[in-house]
Amino acid sequence: MKQRDRVMMTDAEVSDFLAQGRKVQLATIGPDGMPHLVTMYYALMAGQITFWTYRASQKALNLARDPRVSCLVETGEAYFDLRGVQVQGTVRRIEDPEDVLRIGQAITTAMTGAPEQAGDYVEQAARKRVGFAVEPARVISWDHAKLLPG
Repeated sequence: MKQRDRVMMTDAEVSDFLAQGRKVQLATIGPDGMPHLVTMYYALMAGQITFWTYRASQKALNLARDPRVSCLVETGEAYFDLRGVQVQGTVRRIEDPEDVLRIGQAITTAMTGAPEQAGDYVEQAARKRVGFAVEPARVISWDHAKLLPG
């Protein structure tokens, strides 16, 4: 068996890992074709990575032009602790104000555990933002703990 096959997570492990994550490295394609890489807070909604951003942000402009993305959620410091999931796909733009608000609330809940703490902020911020849901085309995962004997 190849080492790549040994470290791959199951679908359930991928889902659990993404549900526990908070930050995603998000790569979009800039106007000059160069990758534009940023860290975003996200929430897993209906099994998809979702995030929000200001309508005029570089990432929103990039995604309006080209909806392809690569997302990385990873953890670990020591080699055998390394775990990660890369999701490649396209985004679905979410403009409905109530859906954008729900994304903001889900992200805030994931970050704080108490959505009421940032209720006013989320409601005000949602008015200036747009949401995105990542529709996966390919998922790549690894869990180096699976390399340990036993």
